[in-house]
Amino acid sequence: MAEEAEKGQECLEWDFWLIILVGFADYSLNNPDVLTKYKTAAQISQKVSEAVTGWCIEGEKIITLCERGDKLLEEEIAKVYKGKKILKGTQPRPGIAHPTTVSPSSFVTPYTPLSSDAEEAATTLKPAEIIKIQLGAQIDGFGTIVCDSIVIPSAKNEDDMHRAREADLLLATHWANELLLRLMIPPGLLATGSEEEKKKAAAEKPISQSKITSLLQKLVESYGCKLVESTTCWQFDRNEIEGKKKIVLAPGEGVKGEGLPDVGEVWGVEMGVSLGSGKIKTLDNRPTLHRRTTTNYGLSRPSSRQLLSAIVKRFQTFPFSLRQLDDERGAKVGVVECVRTNVLRQYEVVGDKDGQAVARLFTTVAITKNGLTRLSAPPPPDLEHYKTEKKVTDEEILKILERPVARSTGSKSKNKKKKKKPAKKADEEESGESSAEE
Repeated sequence: MAEEAEKGQECLEWDFWLIILVGFADYSLNNPDVLTKYKTAAQISQKVSEAVTGWCIEGEKIITLCERGDKLLEEEIAKVYKGKKILKGTQPRPGIAHPTTVSPSSFVTPYTPLSSDAEEAATTLKPAEIIKIQLGAQIDGFGTIVCDSIVIPSAKNEDDMHRAREADLLLATHWANELLLRLMIPPGLLATGSEEEKKKAAAEKPISQSKITSLLQKLVESYGCKLVESTTCWQFDRNEIEGKKKIVLAPGEGVKGEGLPDVGEVWGVEMGVSLGSGKIKTLDNRPTLHRRTTTNYGLSRPSSRQLLSAIVKRFQTFPFSLRQLDDERGAKVGVVECVRTNVLRQYEVVGDKDGQAVARLFTTVAITKNGLTRLSAPPPPDLEHYKTEKKVTDEEILKILERPVARSTGSKSKNKKKKKKPAKKADEEESGESSAEE
């Protein structure tokens, strides 16, 4: 007995020092291991996003795509930790930072139906529909999320061309996202010239969130589109995808952003554009996405306590879908008290107020001393496949789009890669009907 007690005491002492060490751990980008974990999570997010995109064809059920996407996410994450021992209690369980969601044309928010809701579970992809695919992975609590908007193949685009309003929407979303990423870079970070010129650039007043919205709105209106109301970009942190800072684009009534990006931060950058007014409304679809909050409350129902325990163990504070739980029907019962007491946050299903098509992009970026790094991002569009007479003509916006997002740090290679053309020049070389910027 004495020997067992001694061993138990040693374990307690080890746990104590382990907690102390974890408490002093550096979770900022100054720690190269942190950036490596973000990049590893991003590689998984990108790979699965590309796979899900390939599965999206006419008649495919949305719930099937979501389930297949989550399964692939879990398989890829498991490969990272294969053969590695994870000390219990020292770090979050690696897993999904955002479940796979596939949102129909007019839906604004991520959508993933439940198999126990027969009508919604039967929802399929329609030809020529613009859908949004969103998902993400996390390693040691460092999550990355990616969202892309694609068009379901149909007779209208069998030649892989996007025309008219479809092209307007997708191009507006792409270029608005590119503009936003450049506006998020701190003043003077990528300044060139003499030291005096660099200091002058760094001393410039940071751009306001209202100015950001104004520039973006002007850009998307060039394509006859509108920003989606209250589109929000969040600062990321360990175990947190809705941090202390946020940028709110086209804020609705009573909504405002707080703070701007700084060097050493990771952000989730969202861009939402609508063919309608950009105004939103809550849809009748069942909310299935939830997230653990920091609120502690003594839940009264056994089903609620059991559900919360399973959520904390499996998802920590990352978003999850009720369909990911073992007992989906039981989860639908237990979640009611959890939401009512604010133990869980419920993400309502939101759509375009006019029922018009919406496109969304989501990019996870790191801001370092060398500029902005896209950790996980939607693939760039092939501009030659877009035909529209609309284009951006505002000189201020065009100049911003020509700025780099980061300074080159790679060593020179004998086999020099072809230099990427600025957005303006790339557009000028395209056919008269295909446009970006000039």
